[in-house]
Amino acid sequence: MALSSTQFSDFYPVSEPLWRQMASVSDYRVPAQLRPWLSDTGSLTQRLMDACDNRLKVQVLRQNLGVPRLSERRALKLPQRRLALIREVLLLGGGTAWVYARSIIPLSTLTGRLRSLRQLDNRPLGALLFSEPSMCREPVEVACFNSPTSQMPAVLAAYQPPMWGRRSVFRLDHKPLLVSEIFLPSFSPYNQCLSFDDSRSV
Repeated sequence: MALSSTQFSDFYPVSEPLWRQMASVSDYRVPAQLRPWLSDTGSLTQRLMDACDNRLKVQVLRQNLGVPRLSERRALKLPQRRLALIREVLLLGGGTAWVYARSIIPLSTLTGRLRSLRQLDNRPLGALLFSEPSMCREPVEVACFNSPTSQMPAVLAAYQPPMWGRRSVFRLDHKPLLVSEIFLPSFSPYNQCLSFDDSRSV
């Protein structure tokens, strides 16, 4: 489905979801089949590729400079109104939209060799992150998007809530970026067995 670029920057402005560390979220609140995917600290890109026989595609919805949301600024310790590179994509497994991902990359991170993050095009950011020896990841936070007012892009308005998401601050060469991922209702590999032996696999 072709959508105009203006649609991707239209957000429901009412509220943000409550992000909490995975360890503090009660088991009964998170769908059992989704919990391993939310808590896995390995490469989601690789997990999805395994689940769709390497037929994973990245559909870029938006990539431009913008002001991050309040919770994103707090996670990255950014001053108010500080611009960052905002990248939004859909990850499609076998042609079906499985995951919506939003990345916030401060301009101070896009220096030196990390300038290449400006030209990801349709390559998955996760593959780059987990191939980096300098990469470190802060604890995973999760949130439930239980209404269309939880600041989701208009492109996701057709999906029926609730939807669960996770996010983490990553550091490359000690420079931070924030990656958030929302599992869509059309995500089918809930029962895919996950191997935790290759948590840094690309």
